[in-house]
Amino acid sequence: MVGARQAQQWLLTLLPAFPVLLLVLRLWQLSRQDMSTMLLLVQYVSPLGLLSALLIALVWAAPLAVLVVGVLGRLLRLSAPDRFDPERSLLASGTARTPGWVLTAAVALAALTWQLRFLPTLLMLALWLLALRTRYLRPDQPTRILLVGSALPVAAAVLAYAVLAPAIWAAVRSGEWSTVALLAVPPAAATVLTGPLPRWIAPALTHTLAYAVAAVLPLVMGAVFLRVPVLPTTAVEVAPTAGDRTPTGVVLGQLITVTDTSTIVLDAGGVVRFLPNGLVRTQTLCPEAARVPFSRVTVHGWPVEETTLDWMMPRRPVTAPDQPCTGRPATGS
Repeated sequence: MVGARQAQQWLLTLLPAFPVLLLVLRLWQLSRQDMSTMLLLVQYVSPLGLLSALLIALVWAAPLAVLVVGVLGRLLRLSAPDRFDPERSLLASGTARTPGWVLTAAVALAALTWQLRFLPTLLMLALWLLALRTRYLRPDQPTRILLVGSALPVAAAVLAYAVLAPAIWAAVRSGEWSTVALLAVPPAAATVLTGPLPRWIAPALTHTLAYAVAAVLPLVMGAVFLRVPVLPTTAVEVAPTAGDRTPTGVVLGQLITVTDTSTIVLDAGGVVRFLPNGLVRTQTLCPEAARVPFSRVTVHGWPVEETTLDWMMPRRPVTAPDQPCTGRPATGS
């Protein structure tokens, strides 16, 4: 009991430090492991901007953690109730202290922020949660258990396959087997894990899976965040100095700040450029390049790599980049 409480205290202590660690690693990577450049970035880069980039990049991770812990914890409580001790198990503690509205909010957030190819997995997790909760709270209502634990998952699987069948076939023809697995496996799996596991294997299996998710998820989160831009990409046109006949140059890079005397830019090579403001002609904000899709599979016109928010929100029209953003001075310079 004491060991579990100490583990919870360590978890609550280290959990807030994880975002800070990610932010520091992002600045360390951005500075190309040069301490002087990193200290300059720490001085000028806004912590709010870094935190905003972190939240936008990792908004999908919170629902995943909540739903996986919810499924595993409820499976443990239903399969081996004598081993479900919130005072000794972090999995049991997290399950007991997570209200139902948090799970509902996690499902809603995941429906908005997960890519289409992961929505069948979300459907599977949601049906598992509903079936396990019904079996635990309504053990004396077999009709309701049969409806929620068997009929509803089967009906959801039939509906899902009716919608996803063309996309699954298109993924098979394209040889995108990972997309095939993500679209085809979860609806069928949703009909399987709606009841208790054998008591002898449930504690070991649920805790092993929980520890595996806890070990892998931070690594995936870190890898995703380290690729997210945290400074605006700009193209700065610089005029030649007095007596210099070289044409106007363009400095492409990430804008750090603008002081009274200089425009500070981190170029593509990781070199900090201090450009005198008197020589700066124009500054152009370069929009982020459109991500090249890995999959060409769509579900009734909805690309499988787009989220619900991507599909619903208005998108910037694809246009040719401004000349400075291509490394060439603007016309007339």
